[in-house]
Amino acid sequence: MSNGNGVTATLSNAAGAVADKAKEIGNAVSKRASGAVKSAKKTATKAKKAVGKSASKAKKAVDKRVTKAKKTLASASASAKAEVAALKKKGAGKKTAKKAAKKAAPKKAPAKKAAAKKTARKAPARKAAAKKAVRKAVKKAAPKKAAKKAPAKKAGARKAARKVAKKK
Repeated sequence: MSNGNGVTATLSNAAGAVADKAKEIGNAVSKRASGAVKSAKKTATKAKKAVGKSASKAKKAVDKRVTKAKKTLASASASAKAEVAALKKKGAGKKTAKKAAKKAAPKKAPAKKAAAKKTARKAPARKAAAKKAVRKAVKKAAPKKAAKKAPAKKAGARKAARKVAKKK
């Protein structure tokens, strides 16, 4: 038999061939990978530039819109202030305040009349004390009614209070 040198030589030749083939494949893969990396970098830089440009355009558009809105609001505010000043000169605010006072006055007056009549009716025992109480009630109620535009009713209320006091 042989000492095995031929088998060893064949195995070493095969291993060398496999190593060479692996180097070739590795080089090819690295070349393609480096090309892919380069193209990816280029694409990324292009995308970055595009995003920067669109962001700056968007920022400019937003700035324009904001300044336009501010101008519109400022002009609206100025016109509203001018309108308020014109209305104040005409006295529109005073008229509405007077109307509101007139509307509020009649609602409160009937309750006070009823209170004055009740105080006059509750004191039947003492005539002198009743007259004083009626007069005090009428005096207290009279200025409030006069301020609320009811002079004719005030006189009627006094007469009614005096009649009730005299009868008792």
